[in-house]
Amino acid sequence: MPYSLSFESGDPIMATTTLQRTHSLLLLLLLTLLGLGLVQPSYGQSYMYQRFLRQHVDPSVSGGNDGYCNVMMQRRKMIRPVCKQFNTFIHEDIGNINSICSTANIQCKNGSMNCHQGVVKVTDCKVSGSSRSPNCRYRALASTRRVVIACEGTPELPVHFDR
Repeated sequence: MPYSLSFESGDPIMATTTLQRTHSLLLLLLLTLLGLGLVQPSYGQSYMYQRFLRQHVDPSVSGGNDGYCNVMMQRRKMIRPVCKQFNTFIHEDIGNINSICSTANIQCKNGSMNCHQGVVKVTDCKVSGSSRSPNCRYRALASTRRVVIACEGTPELPVHFDR
């Protein structure tokens, strides 16, 4: 029994070897699980979720006008290096938005099956034809409509506005 976990023998070399082998096996197991996608690294999901919130969520209003879009697109940093052509702000509590991820999976525009749909209050901001960064100008359309968002992680959280 050369690699026993018993340290009664008092052999420090054997104890060190056993500890190193245990760490190596645990690291190999973790890398295998990451490779299989069974363990999600939280930093990537967290970044994408935070980006989704910054670009698409504003629960403080129920709808916006052109001035709202002009201010929010600048405030949320979507006008550099070029004016973002189109963006949708969702005017719902974040809990309501997150709950869309628990609805049935549907196909995303890119063919993935991690999209979900729900009906929410939105403001769609579309860039005016003659706008140039950093002086981007937008036209607003406030409505209540069906949206499709991509969700990832455990628990599933929104990471991309699909349509």
